[in-house]
Amino acid sequence: MTVGRRSDPASTTQGRLLSVMREETGEYGEVDVTLTEKQGQIHADLSVGANVATAQSLQATSKLSNRGHELGSAGFIVTVQVAEALGLGGMKGLEHYIREYRNGRDLTDTPRGVKVIDVHGLTEDQLRTNLPMLYQHLFERVKPERDVNRMETVRDKWWLHRRAREDLRASLVSLPRYIATVETAKHRTFQFLDASILPDNKLIAIATADAFHLGILASHLHGLWALAAGSWLGVGNDPVYVKSRCFETFPFPDDDTGLTPALRETIANLAEQIDAHRKRQQAAHPGLTLTGMYNVLEALRSFDKLRTGQALGERGGNERGSEGRALTAKEQTIHTQGLVAVLKSLHDELDAAVLAAYGLPEQINTDALLEALVQLNARRAAEEAAGRIRWLRPSFQDPARRHAASTDSLSKDEHSAQYIRRLQADLTLEIEEDAAPPAQGAAPSAGRLATAAAGSLAATAAAGKPQAWPADLSAQILAVAAVLSSAPQALSLPEIEAHFKGRGAWKASLPRILETLAALGKAQRTTNSVPSWR
Repeated sequence: MTVGRRSDPASTTQGRLLSVMREETGEYGEVDVTLTEKQGQIHADLSVGANVATAQSLQATSKLSNRGHELGSAGFIVTVQVAEALGLGGMKGLEHYIREYRNGRDLTDTPRGVKVIDVHGLTEDQLRTNLPMLYQHLFERVKPERDVNRMETVRDKWWLHRRAREDLRASLVSLPRYIATVETAKHRTFQFLDASILPDNKLIAIATADAFHLGILASHLHGLWALAAGSWLGVGNDPVYVKSRCFETFPFPDDDTGLTPALRETIANLAEQIDAHRKRQQAAHPGLTLTGMYNVLEALRSFDKLRTGQALGERGGNERGSEGRALTAKEQTIHTQGLVAVLKSLHDELDAAVLAAYGLPEQINTDALLEALVQLNARRAAEEAAGRIRWLRPSFQDPARRHAASTDSLSKDEHSAQYIRRLQADLTLEIEEDAAPPAQGAAPSAGRLATAAAGSLAATAAAGKPQAWPADLSAQILAVAAVLSSAPQALSLPEIEAHFKGRGAWKASLPRILETLAALGKAQRTTNSVPSWR
């Protein structure tokens, strides 16, 4: 119930916000309601205290958070047995098109262990020619329902997911893992997912592999911000993580708030421990769920509050109506299997470290904490307006640094569309200049220099000797192109790898390079019994 009247600017009368804490039905059907009251200015979201609704989106957190994939048909989801029948495990390269799949229930409850078909980037003809078994599977299970879809693009591209999610795909390129949280959940938890896992539409994928970022997001501080900035689902009254309000407005700590290298390392280490602990205990006890573990963790926190005399609800979070009590037999089992006391200890240490990184005291109340974050958001927004942006992942977010990163290996580089267009122009120039020699005395152009380099690489490739994996991105692309052009037949991925030698995870770069060459018209994927390139 909301009762309002126009405020008199000269009046000192404050608004009253009453919240229901408990309802008990009496003998004759009457209801005894216990309320708590706060006084102050009531904001548009019917809250009193810090006005989180005024927080602005920050460039520092832009481009990193995206909703997962919207399939548009259950026909894309397959069991492990069906995936194996389609060739997974027997056909090299098929793992790029049949991937692990996770939705919200997989993360918070018992994982289903299913996979998903994702043939993004393939035309219908390429799919039918190169992967006929996948084509037939989708033709029989997806196309019939797509044929009656009202959207023309969905009908015409029936073999693809309903949404391409290009932003999400671009943000995850080159990452070994990313952070995921369930959009609507009782407890706000974050965890790392391997980059090979495709997230469902009900997951929010945050494109960073940095454990420090996981630690900040997994802290109680960010949980309170997400509750205040996000929304609530009516059924079940579960909080909703709205990425534009919960993540993109959230100000991360930095050197101006008290973050030190030692604190950063501590937060990252604790985040890794929390993530590893939960996964280890769940692997050891298949029936153990995140929801169950955090239900018990909140019960332990509730008991601590009662024991120390702290007012219930002061800490915030989704704890309304919680009371200190003994664990039930089921909860005791979860407590034992999940080593929840260990989990609580890790979270408590993480919360203390994160508060220190923001320069905030451990005993700060919720209103003061949110007010501090609102003020920090305003300060960050003013900094960005003046030209200083504290990027979370500058090599991807900052256009200037994305080009500078091209001197690193592809596993560290995320080149922009502009870079691709420039590379395409250079390769086209090579072909044009091959047909016309330069004028006498003229300096060789960039395209001709690239052609000369490619010729040298092709000679090495033709000799059959493994060459050192280049450090420069452009040289990597030219080297792979030279190997393909000098080969008398199409080469599989392992055969291409055999032409190079080097340390580090350079092999992980090859699929991206091959896809780049294919996009530039310099390579073509073929499939007989094994996917290959020419």
